[in-house]
Amino acid sequence: MDIDAFHLILLIVSGVAAGFVNTVAGGGSIFTLPALILLGMPADVANGTNRVGVLMQSAAAVRGFNRHEMLDHSAILPILLPTIIGSLIGSSVASVIPAEVLKPVLLGTMMTMTLLIVLRPSTIPNTNEPVMSMQQRPSAAAWLFLAGLYGGFVQAGVGFILLTALAGVLRYDLLRANALKMMCTLVFSAVALAVFIYQDQVLWIPGLIVGVGSIIGVQLSVKFAISAKQSTLKWILLSMAMLVCLAALFK
Repeated sequence: MDIDAFHLILLIVSGVAAGFVNTVAGGGSIFTLPALILLGMPADVANGTNRVGVLMQSAAAVRGFNRHEMLDHSAILPILLPTIIGSLIGSSVASVIPAEVLKPVLLGTMMTMTLLIVLRPSTIPNTNEPVMSMQQRPSAAAWLFLAGLYGGFVQAGVGFILLTALAGVLRYDLLRANALKMMCTLVFSAVALAVFIYQDQVLWIPGLIVGVGSIIGVQLSVKFAISAKQSTLKWILLSMAMLVCLAALFK
């Protein structure tokens, strides 16, 4: 696939935005997925290619959080198990749905998630309560499975489902919840990417370009994950998502 200067800049900028937004809260694929579709990819290939950048940004974010000792290593395995199972199911379903059906589903889902993020601030609870275990809060497993299922299928906005489980149910503060969120995203994105590679639905050059941009975004945001103003970020996210998704629909 040929990439001209305009699309190169579009992919890098969308990657930077996605890396920043995903590390602070979530929803970064609202930028990258429409950008890939605007490049002329079928929706299923764009969905698979998007996972390359997500995997790269997640690895960079986990490394950053771990370096600042904000990653709860003891919680990783119990949290990952339901997430991985959901991701396998979600990505398998997405990989076999025809592109002409998948495109409106992806864009419609992204807009729905964006409106939910803006209209319901409680999607991202902020708490300093004592952390609960998975045994104490078994409902967290259902939320994590749902996050994996949704993340495997479409990715966009999955961070908010993960934060609902990690901060809202298990009561992690926002910084440590974001660290665990990025670990979950790293693992289920690897699972989903493997499925899309098997289905030959990944274009590596655009995916790597987005990935490079997303790593830059991660580097800009890790140190400011707690102090970022969520309300301003959400309204900017909504505005950009509407413009880019509308453009992709009329491509």
